[in-house]
Amino acid sequence: MAQRYGGKFSPNQPASPTAQTPANRFDGKRPLPAQGRSNMLFAASLLMLIPAFTGGPDALFSGLGATALMLGAAWLTRQGLIAEDAYNARTLARRPAIPRKLFAAILIGAGLGLGATISQPGLYPVLFALAGAALHLAAFGLDPMRDKGTAGIDSFQTDRVARAVDEAERSLTEMRDAILRAGDRQLEARVDAFATTARSLFRTVEGDPGDLTAARKFLSVYLSGARDATVKFADFYATSRDASARADYLGLLDDLETNFASRTKALLVNNRSDLDVEIGVLRERLQREG
Repeated sequence: MAQRYGGKFSPNQPASPTAQTPANRFDGKRPLPAQGRSNMLFAASLLMLIPAFTGGPDALFSGLGATALMLGAAWLTRQGLIAEDAYNARTLARRPAIPRKLFAAILIGAGLGLGATISQPGLYPVLFALAGAALHLAAFGLDPMRDKGTAGIDSFQTDRVARAVDEAERSLTEMRDAILRAGDRQLEARVDAFATTARSLFRTVEGDPGDLTAARKFLSVYLSGARDATVKFADFYATSRDASARADYLGLLDDLETNFASRTKALLVNNRSDLDVEIGVLRERLQREG
């Protein structure tokens, strides 16, 4: 949708330090998952209804069964793409528990094979099934099959970080969904900017799971409070359009963003200090051992 241009010297811009130096709106952004291609699978699945309703009784059941299998495959493919995008976004990530795209390829093959039985005798349905599964894997690939960034890290710590980040991401998603009800593009952009700053903290914690203790309050208490405040504000502002409430909410986002950025910087400084200590100890040991 169209969006009015706004810059540093545009009218109706919040006069806060954060607004004067906004975060890059594209920082941390990636192209959306290839959902266009998965949507084509939904459309292709419905084509199986044509022989189902134009053939005999046997064609009806085969066509409906093939349609159901292919619709299930299209849904699994979309969910697999979303899970893969989340996996790629993380510095530290577990492989998806369910290989959705692999199961989707199997369902696509089964659906094409069942649909082929309507008009093709013999081994042709089997060949259609194999070709369909292979083409699906070629188009969408396999699911991530291994953990990322977990080498040399305690699995218990990584699981704790993964759970905390997942919960924090849900809070950000709920904030984004809630602010849409306010019907204000500037507020939506401001929430997006805060989410970018918050995700910088997530990536820092993922890079060093030992930082979770220091950042847990930010990932749980502060974000859940920000989500609840956003929900209440959006419902109130949608009907009242109260300018003072809007200013108070923007001030809250400014304070949150400042604190999240400060915590991220503090964790990075602490990580650098730990690295300097490790390097110093190792160099001393090497000098002693010649």
